[in-house]
Amino acid sequence: MAPEMTRPIPSFTPVNVPVPCGRETVLFAGCPEIVGTPFSYGREEEIYGEGEDAEFVYRVVEGAVRTHKVLNDGRRQITGFHLPGDLFGFEQGETHRHSAEALSDTKVLIFRRQGIQRAATRNAEVACHLWNMATSGLRHAQDHMLLLGRRSAVEKVAAFLIDVDERLGGTGTFTLPMTRRDIADYLGLTIETVSRTLSQLEEAGALLRAGGRQVSLRRARLRRVVED
Repeated sequence: MAPEMTRPIPSFTPVNVPVPCGRETVLFAGCPEIVGTPFSYGREEEIYGEGEDAEFVYRVVEGAVRTHKVLNDGRRQITGFHLPGDLFGFEQGETHRHSAEALSDTKVLIFRRQGIQRAATRNAEVACHLWNMATSGLRHAQDHMLLLGRRSAVEKVAAFLIDVDERLGGTGTFTLPMTRRDIADYLGLTIETVSRTLSQLEEAGALLRAGGRQVSLRRARLRRVVED
């Protein structure tokens, strides 16, 4: 049975979502009682809003999700992109500090936060998983801070492309799930700067674009841009 929601989410249509089976629906190995319920969201659909109760934790199955905050002057700062396999929505407090939206048609597994917390009190393996998740999130936040503050536009875009490639399997060829505006709002750049930088990297032979958002990276050249 789907968990009860505190706000209406019309796209919660589990009957239309293929239900994974076995270990694919379990949050952590060794803790079979924490099983997720599948849901789907349409492109640009809100999953939760800033300030709403953080009752659930989400894992991306297909598609992609962005989290963001709207600043006092109305600008949007994207704080993270969540790709297949990623967990998001786990907050320190009782409410969400950011909003989350689907970048494309997206399928997730949804888990009750209280169930995870209860499991962690009696299962050391679950507690260890949560610790690793927290430290990984902290490391990512630190990397993002350095990316925003101490990198040129070319370095920012190159490092971002390398990171997305690694998270999508490291093949060097992938389709960007986010728009150039999304990338700009994540890296603290303008959309014009992102477009110009992508063109500069392509002219330098560091990447190839094959129409739409598909890119093929020359990772050695991109890494030189970041390291130099």
